[in-house]
Amino acid sequence: MGIFSKFKKGLSKGSELLLGAIERVSGRGSLSEDDLFDLEEAFYSCDFGPETTDDILAQVHSAHRNNKDLRGEDVRQIARAVLSKVLEGSEGRLEATENKPEVICLIGVNGSGKTTTTAKLGHLFTQDNKAVLLGACDTFRAAATEQLKAWATRLHLDLVSGHHGADAAAVAYDAYSSAHSKSCDYLLLDTAGRLHVKDHLMDELSKLKRVLQKREPACPHHSWLVIDGSTGTNGVAQAKIFHEKFGLTGLVITKLDGTSKGGALVSIYRELKLPVYFLGLGEQPDDLQPFSISSYLDSLLPELSPSKEPVA
Repeated sequence: MGIFSKFKKGLSKGSELLLGAIERVSGRGSLSEDDLFDLEEAFYSCDFGPETTDDILAQVHSAHRNNKDLRGEDVRQIARAVLSKVLEGSEGRLEATENKPEVICLIGVNGSGKTTTTAKLGHLFTQDNKAVLLGACDTFRAAATEQLKAWATRLHLDLVSGHHGADAAAVAYDAYSSAHSKSCDYLLLDTAGRLHVKDHLMDELSKLKRVLQKREPACPHHSWLVIDGSTGTNGVAQAKIFHEKFGLTGLVITKLDGTSKGGALVSIYRELKLPVYFLGLGEQPDDLQPFSISSYLDSLLPELSPSKEPVA
């Protein structure tokens, strides 16, 4: 399955919700107030957030005042234009560096998908002929290390781990030493899930960073928050506190294939201007895909093909 097909399939629930509302107004001579209300409800339901939804509806209202024959396709184009502007600069990209290893620390709340994301990232990088090592730094959840070991075995990835209850910072230190000695391109650290409102758990992340910096002052080179896409705009509160406490450099949005709230990443990016590096669009290893604005918009709000243009 191609990259765009994965985006389209993964974001299908949100797309169905939006296109359903737009379809109901397509082919009409004009948009009624009820039509506009339905559109507003659809964009809110997809969790684009109040600011972005208001921007879209304001543009629709303005266009409707100037053109009483405004059609559903016009609404689609207006929404795409607004979202394109909001998302400018949001595509996270890993640039080639001289860091060996380049350390990526994955953090977030329980159940966000950090462990599977760590393994899928490793798989993605090895497909690009990069040498990768995984660090199992979630030493608090009993099954976390075993889960990452299972993924590592399945995907033929190297792993450094410790025993249950071990010092996560010590595991990270050992993993860095191993990755450095093997000249790995990437070291991916899976950390324990923690509530963003628990200060002592956030302090453990700070300790992990301090210990890594004894080996390499720039570590971790990347600190990515993994957010369950189904949480919608609640992810904004998570991201703000993690960013304040730990200093995030990017986002990975997971589990978008099971939710209609695909607009949440727009809300988070608009609030914090943190680039989105990857989207989780399914359960298979290659369902983690680099974020692309064009693929995102084409999946949620595909442009109408010429053969389907409404008849005037």
